[in-house]
Amino acid sequence: MATTAPRAGLSMGHIALHYPAPADGPLAARLLALMGLTESQMLPLPGGNFYRFVVSPDHVARGDGIVFLSCLPEPQARLIAAIRTALNIGTEAESEAVTAYRAMMAQDFEASFHFGLLMDSLEDLEAMVLNLQDLAANDPDLKGRLTIGMNRARPGDAEIDARLDASPVFGQVKRYAYGAGGVQVFVETDLVCAGQLGESMVFEFDYVFPDKHSHILSVVEL
Repeated sequence: MATTAPRAGLSMGHIALHYPAPADGPLAARLLALMGLTESQMLPLPGGNFYRFVVSPDHVARGDGIVFLSCLPEPQARLIAAIRTALNIGTEAESEAVTAYRAMMAQDFEASFHFGLLMDSLEDLEAMVLNLQDLAANDPDLKGRLTIGMNRARPGDAEIDARLDASPVFGQVKRYAYGAGGVQVFVETDLVCAGQLGESMVFEFDYVFPDKHSHILSVVEL
């Protein structure tokens, strides 16, 4: 019979992310800052800058809430290139498995690997989205490198429904989360490479309405 060891206190420590090439480092770091992360260290290295970010200034000296950002290691880049060649990615002979994977992701940003962050202000989330939408459309460095999607909370709570109907971000959104009591924003970018194909990373930003015991992060609804 399996036994359970005494449980020690745990917290989320860090996640390590990669940008594709040395020249992408400053722009990838800029994007993380635009998404609300705090840069606490930058080491200029020959193979690309190494960055340490934290989820808030309160975490600068702590060992949790950390996001490391560095250049994709060369052996990993070669592996990704070999996978892309074997699957004929980007050609007329592209593997059907790749086509099906991309179709899945187009329907559901969170169907594969992604990194979720929780925000404590809906207004701050809305302001971030409006800023990123503007940059994605007009900034010469970020234009064409961001895809942004949103999910509303499932309908049924009159107060939440009214707030989201009036939202400059969620008012016209027709996609719904897998639960009530919260909203989701997804930012996909090729400035950070991840996932099965090593192409792009999806960042998820969530807001949970206060005093809701059942919400998008506490329960999944079918």
